[in-house]
Amino acid sequence: MRATVIGAGLAGCEAAWQLAERGVSVTLCEMKPKKYSPAHSYEGFAELICSNSLKASRLESAAGLLKHEMELLGSLLVRVAKENAVEAGGALAVDRKGFSDGVTREILGHPLITVVYDEITEIPEGEVVIATGPLTSDSFAQQIKKLCSSEYLSFYDAAAPIVSFESIDRERVFFAARYGRGDDDYINCPMDKAEYEAFHEALVSAESAPLHEFDQQLKVYEGCMPVEVLAKRGQDAIRYGPLKPVGLTDPRTGRRPWAVVQLRKENRAGTLYNLVGFQTNLKFPEQKRVFSMIPGLEHADFQRYGVMHRNTFLDSPRLLEQDMSLKKDSHIYFAGQITGTEGYMESAAGGILAGINLARKLRGQAPLILPADTMTGALVGYITDETVKDFQPMGSNMGILPPLSERVRDKKKRYGMLAQRAMDSLKAYLQEQGL
Repeated sequence: MRATVIGAGLAGCEAAWQLAERGVSVTLCEMKPKKYSPAHSYEGFAELICSNSLKASRLESAAGLLKHEMELLGSLLVRVAKENAVEAGGALAVDRKGFSDGVTREILGHPLITVVYDEITEIPEGEVVIATGPLTSDSFAQQIKKLCSSEYLSFYDAAAPIVSFESIDRERVFFAARYGRGDDDYINCPMDKAEYEAFHEALVSAESAPLHEFDQQLKVYEGCMPVEVLAKRGQDAIRYGPLKPVGLTDPRTGRRPWAVVQLRKENRAGTLYNLVGFQTNLKFPEQKRVFSMIPGLEHADFQRYGVMHRNTFLDSPRLLEQDMSLKKDSHIYFAGQITGTEGYMESAAGGILAGINLARKLRGQAPLILPADTMTGALVGYITDETVKDFQPMGSNMGILPPLSERVRDKKKRYGMLAQRAMDSLKAYLQEQGL
């Protein structure tokens, strides 16, 4: 049994490790040190770029729950991260060099993994895991584009924030569709003139996040214009854009609001809503401060803040099966940030599943499709959910988990219950599978 893994980042290393641990001979292809992406500089595998933090460790947090699940699935990276941890309060932060060196040492030392240092410009024959990340080389990106045709995405982009449904103040908003056309699918946050002007002033004066050096020449499509950039075009620019109130009547007043912020359902379960037209490059604390001025979002729980960066990722809801294989070619699996999982550990978790499922396929076994109430299962469920139309990368967050059967108002208690349910569910599932 043989397989090729392309990319020795976090996802690629996990995929190669999981395959090799299951008796599959792996050829791991890595273009460093012959060629570096604009973001990479260290020759070791699993290089951390933007931060040395792998986020929270505590079980009752989304990031912590994800890492606990990964440990149950035999993660290499979580183990090496703990071996190279540095003091960071409740977060798992690592010595970057030590972490990369540790992963590299483990990969090079595995008897079933052979590393080829070269840029891959053609998709190899046979069983393949593609884990080339959001900065895939131009030549290989073209190969993926040919494979996936028009459904492949590769551009500079800005994404809008996402909030949890249960954190929206339903006393201050109303459900409606413009002109009463269709179902009342949108949550509408109405503003009067004074509220709008205060919001506009806060928006245009808010501080933007700095771009990475490799994003300095950032060019964004007009349809993805950051809302703060649009707002600076004039006092009423966004009121005639994403905040236009035309076709909407506030049932509490019987009149059309001065401006309206609309929220659209983000997932099938309706636990997440995104702010329509609110692509942004504001710093995260600024997003929290300014967007909490929107009526109904005063206490909103932001499950993902808006980001603006170069990204290369698949339209996974239309391209990938839940086992991480390509719908049109079951010999090819994808893993990591190229699938639309945002974050270091999220990327690695995708590598774990791609590696496990490819190994199981080679053994004639059914794939692991993790329960939807686990963080890993929910992430995969989100990126393969065909009802997600305007797909953007997603990281781990409690909002993608199915709600509890009972409503628990205390967030800490609710998160603890969600995490415990996830761990119990994963353990039971793995036991059913004989793992």
